[in-house]
Amino acid sequence: MSARALFFSLIPPPSHSSPFNFHSRKTSSFEINSTNSHLHFHLRFPFLSLDRSHFCSVRRGFLKLSAKTVKSDPFDVNIDSVSESVLTDDGVGDLELVIAPPWWEEFPRRWVIVVLCFSAFLLCNMDRVNMSIAILPMSQEYNWSPTTVGLIQSSFFWGYLLTQIAGGIWADTVGGKLVLGFGVVWWSIATVLTPIAAKLGLPFLLVVRAFMGIGEGVAMPAMNNILSKWVPVGERSRSLALVYSGMYLGSVTGLAFSPLLIHKFGWSSVFYSFGSLGVVWFSLWLNKAYSSPLDDPKLQPHEKKLILGKGGYKEPVKTIPWGLILSKPPVWALIVCHFCHNWGTFIILTWMPTYYHQVLKFNLTESGLICVLPWLTMAFSANLGGWIADTLVKNGMSVTLVRKIMQSIGFLGPAFFLTQLSHIDSPAMAVLCMACSQGTDAFSQSGLYSNHQDIAPRYSGVLLGLSNTAGVLAGVFGTAATGYILQHGSWDNVFEVSVCLYLVGTVIWNLFSTGEKIVD
Repeated sequence: MSARALFFSLIPPPSHSSPFNFHSRKTSSFEINSTNSHLHFHLRFPFLSLDRSHFCSVRRGFLKLSAKTVKSDPFDVNIDSVSESVLTDDGVGDLELVIAPPWWEEFPRRWVIVVLCFSAFLLCNMDRVNMSIAILPMSQEYNWSPTTVGLIQSSFFWGYLLTQIAGGIWADTVGGKLVLGFGVVWWSIATVLTPIAAKLGLPFLLVVRAFMGIGEGVAMPAMNNILSKWVPVGERSRSLALVYSGMYLGSVTGLAFSPLLIHKFGWSSVFYSFGSLGVVWFSLWLNKAYSSPLDDPKLQPHEKKLILGKGGYKEPVKTIPWGLILSKPPVWALIVCHFCHNWGTFIILTWMPTYYHQVLKFNLTESGLICVLPWLTMAFSANLGGWIADTLVKNGMSVTLVRKIMQSIGFLGPAFFLTQLSHIDSPAMAVLCMACSQGTDAFSQSGLYSNHQDIAPRYSGVLLGLSNTAGVLAGVFGTAATGYILQHGSWDNVFEVSVCLYLVGTVIWNLFSTGEKIVD
């Protein structure tokens, strides 16, 4: 017998939402409408300050009866399985209602963490790319030479390199919530201080930009640590793809809005407005985020079982087993392949405006607009790759094979499209090739970028710090080497180096990588 409606006649509005007991001295009544008959009972309810609107969302109720003629002790009866034999006319007792929570509280808590990490990385790249736009009016105002501009742009990497491994150690030992929160606040303050530092002088600006790099340097290891605890392996690729697509969309947002803000309010407005968004994010992070599922008091039992049952949580580590980690071939495969991957990625993303201007003969405005296309393509394909990878895992394919397939696409796709550039004369086709190159590159989010949590979930922060250090060094050396190659060669030579590294990475990845846990 199922209950279809509950009617309350003498109950004042509630002060509780769920679950609660009524202990009353006044008799009220309610009606259970079944498919066969109407059953009426007189129960005792208290005079509570209850809001009648709460009863509209009742999903399941329980009758806790102390029926004088049936049993002496209270017992629970599910309204959905009420039978006429136990509900006697002289039964009196308490009513316990389980109220359905609002829809936003039913949203999976692990995806709340993922969305917050996504928004943090959105802000991360917004704050990073704004300098590439604002540096033009800034250099005019302060009469900076091209050498000085290059020094300012590179100063970010001083701090960024410094905190990759340190951020991973910190996240693995004290928890990702604290470290990522620190990082966002730190780089947001540095962003806001940038115009002030520029007015004080070049040394102050270099220090502030390096400080910004310190804050952003801990973000990726901290994010990797917290997601390794919250996200089951079957959702890992999708979650990481979404978070990393926040970086791509952050670049799009920064490149789109910075010129508008500069034109209307001046170049300093970019740093003040973007930096202040970190305060909003941090307030949400403090209230909604937890380092592990066991720390979250609002986590539903079924979701906790899903996460912990899949091995998504381990106790925080006390020490880092460096010898064990560095003795594993898959760890070195991850580090080397991260270097090979980032060499090509950084060159494409930093030198493409110059390529569009010199080779395709676009003006600087057109080059800037076209630079947005790879970021949009990467945001789409990263999430597509994440969905494909998780679907393959859920359908029974081994994690190792999935990681090798996705990363092979992430290497061979860009290699193929870069080799086509020397045979293309149409600017439109060249732009399409570059977009396809970056689009296939983003499949790496479901390959090597997901692999840290596969092979060493408890040390995923440290492992990402190690591999991303190699990746950042590839960006630094690759960017500098490209200038040297262009001075003595051509763009074809630049792309040939990238293609060679993509092929080397493909071989190493398929020989030595694994999706199995190798460090516990």
